[in-house]
Amino acid sequence: MLNTLNRRKFISLLTGALASSFVTACAQSRKPRILLCSSWQTVNIGDIAHTPGFLTLMERYLPEVEITLWPPDIGQGVEQKLVDRFPDLKIVSTESERLAAFKECDFFVHGSSASVSAMSQITQWVSETSKGFGIYGITFDDHQSWKLLPDTPEQLAAKVAVLNQAAFVFFRDSESMGLAKQLGCKTEVTGFAPDAAFACDVRDDAVADAFLKTNDLHPGEFLCCIAKLRYAPYWLMKEGYPFDAGKQALNEQFKEQDNAPLLEAVQRVVRETDLKVLLCPEDMSEMAVNKEMIYDRLSAREKERVVWKSDYWLVGEAISTYRRSAGLFSLQMHSPILCIGHGIPAILCGLEQQTSKRMMWNDIGLDEWHLDFDKVEGRQQLPDTVIEMALDPEGSFRKAAEAKRVVEKYQKSTMAHLGSLL
Repeated sequence: MLNTLNRRKFISLLTGALASSFVTACAQSRKPRILLCSSWQTVNIGDIAHTPGFLTLMERYLPEVEITLWPPDIGQGVEQKLVDRFPDLKIVSTESERLAAFKECDFFVHGSSASVSAMSQITQWVSETSKGFGIYGITFDDHQSWKLLPDTPEQLAAKVAVLNQAAFVFFRDSESMGLAKQLGCKTEVTGFAPDAAFACDVRDDAVADAFLKTNDLHPGEFLCCIAKLRYAPYWLMKEGYPFDAGKQALNEQFKEQDNAPLLEAVQRVVRETDLKVLLCPEDMSEMAVNKEMIYDRLSAREKERVVWKSDYWLVGEAISTYRRSAGLFSLQMHSPILCIGHGIPAILCGLEQQTSKRMMWNDIGLDEWHLDFDKVEGRQQLPDTVIEMALDPEGSFRKAAEAKRVVEKYQKSTMAHLGSLL
């Protein structure tokens, strides 16, 4: 488990770097202002959830701080959902608004991400403002989840150089900090901050309830399941994204191996419990994967107890649905995160392509629900583990609640570190 730096050292390191900004804020008798760079894409509800998760943490622990969001992508209705939930949120959408935010904001926060995703934005912030920045809840891995090849030594060195300029770096998994330090990260304020998506509380109960009613799914009487390919086929989800033959070949190579245990688990849930199963997506490609790899392989009788969601959803509907479920098992990472954030049991099927972020499950005490699908034994364990979760709801919800408490402990301490500056 990662260790957060003690409060006194944190304050002494950061106060000097940021003093001028906050003295100005105090002199003007205004609230401190943070510029948040987050919202990486909208084809995946995990990437959508990072931003409202961080905003919820700020609302909960640092409500006096004003937030401006600098987002790469808040299309497909995501912007309206953010404004509905956070009506005071300012959003940078033009160059003039960016310039104003750079002038007005006192500190820059890089939100939760699969890597140091905002290197160019950080460089721009530092060069134009000379103000401080921090990195909150990232994975640092030498092999990114969307790339076939690992980073080169030069790419890794460039990322470490950015980390070393930061006032603090909080990693979302234990292996990330170990690798960063091994490669030369000397940032003095480092620690563990679980992915901000754990805190996401955006909900769309009305839409979720209507879907559940239409499909005869009752609260507490169904499990959720997400099938997946090794690499997200972005060429099917994003206009202009180039087809990648290498990724497609690996997807085809592993899709039977990876998804067969989920199919077996679904079939056993139908045979051995009174629960139904909802096949649902985390990204826009997974409706098709759920259908091909699971739903179409069920018998007519099994299909009577299994619902295939044929369309994509945004994070509010997903959370509202997960909250009504008896639990989830998934080859994706962020739907389990959303579940645990709301005290819902969630089994993670880990893959190499998830990078070290999958170690979050071990870091928050859920190693028994982290099955290594790169190993035969991990794949073999899934059906039994799902049945155990389903047949022991009291124990399963208790385990989820304990993991949620661990997450909240680190959320509180890392927010306290940030708040010490403000």
